[in-house]
Amino acid sequence: MRKGIPVYGVTTGYGKSCGKRMPLDIALKNGVNIFTFHGCGTGDPIGIEETRAAMLCRIICLARGYSGVSIALLQQLADFLNNGITPIVPCEGSVGASGDLTPMSYIGACLMGEREVFYQGKIMPAAKALKKAGIKPYHYRPKEPLAMVNGTTTMTGIAVLDIERALRILSATIYATALSIHALKGNANHYHPVISEAKPFPGQTFVAAQIIRLLKTTKVSSRQLEDDSLETLQDPYSLRCSPQVAGVLYDSLDWIKKWVEIEANSSNDNPIFNPATGEVLMGGNFYGGHIAFAMDGLKAALASVADMCDRQIMLLVSPSLNRGLPGDLVRKPPNEKGLRHGFKAMSISSSALTAEALKLTMPAASFSRSTESHNQDKVSMGTISARDAERICTLTERVVAIHLLAAAQACDIRNNIEARPLLAAIMGKIRSVSAPVLEDRAMDKDIENVCEAIKYSDFFKIKP
Repeated sequence: MRKGIPVYGVTTGYGKSCGKRMPLDIALKNGVNIFTFHGCGTGDPIGIEETRAAMLCRIICLARGYSGVSIALLQQLADFLNNGITPIVPCEGSVGASGDLTPMSYIGACLMGEREVFYQGKIMPAAKALKKAGIKPYHYRPKEPLAMVNGTTTMTGIAVLDIERALRILSATIYATALSIHALKGNANHYHPVISEAKPFPGQTFVAAQIIRLLKTTKVSSRQLEDDSLETLQDPYSLRCSPQVAGVLYDSLDWIKKWVEIEANSSNDNPIFNPATGEVLMGGNFYGGHIAFAMDGLKAALASVADMCDRQIMLLVSPSLNRGLPGDLVRKPPNEKGLRHGFKAMSISSSALTAEALKLTMPAASFSRSTESHNQDKVSMGTISARDAERICTLTERVVAIHLLAAAQACDIRNNIEARPLLAAIMGKIRSVSAPVLEDRAMDKDIENVCEAIKYSDFFKIKP
């Protein structure tokens, strides 16, 4: 700057305005203006966990040493995290290149005591939270405001949490499927290891092996638990092909996780500096294309699992398909007059949730739009894709929760789950958060309880 060498976004305007140059004295004061004019985010705030993940990702990015920032900036971010101060960040307004400009402007402004934060269970002005926590407002050095906003941090933070949730959903889905196979007197031989040897996708092999493990019996043969009528030689696809369906999610998470880890551990800033020479390098590492593609793929794999679970629920509640179980899984005393409806509405809710998840699988990356006076003429939409994936995680968790509840109800009706000890154990865990449905009742809290178990407990943990 002292030599008058142009540094994009430091001694120049931003984006299409980079041809406008500023003298040193003006440039030293101008940097924080990027937080001001990008303060145009809309929509509900992204979650506290997602915001904290984004802040951690920014620390990792800036710590790479390419961004031209001070350790004090990283310390301010760390102080926010360690003191539980979370900026309020609107979820809408990022096209994913030049990264997450608008959402990150809210985090950047909060570090200097502007805008609002969530602290001690309340929303309050950032300046008030800083004072209560004993933290001084940050004073930015020339390159630091741009380094805070120009990158893929928000989308990556969301993506990291999406991956964790998807892994938990996959595990819960395997348990729900095994319970459904038992309840429907399904054919355990559909998951024979030779089938996966013949088509050796790791995900298919893993899911089939886990189902076989969960279906392991004691004292009785598995054949004694299976329907032996002629038409049940092969189970419907949602059961029989569950390793081939859920296995796609397992395998996609393998490469998605690697891509997100690379992004999270990258310098996705612009401009960056050659650490060896100090040379200013202006490029496009802020582009979120890999996150967009990864999250679009995750969306499709998750929604397919939701659809599979919804189809299994339909098998469980349909008297023409459920091999002797009562319609809608109603448990009604034999002499009682009147009607009960059991899981009728639960299957409707599952169908609605699944339809919404499937609708959201449209690839966000396909909707690139030229913006900012045609400077940002090709953008990633990575943040939208990550947010879509987050929503599909929520929807799929709810479908799987309903699936677990329906399968548990069906297993209660069969009354022989003790023959399969691992399934009996998971039944005990489900019943610890949701009682059997003996008469019609509202089930919304049951669904939420099981969703919480999927998301935060180790009830359904399976080690890949």
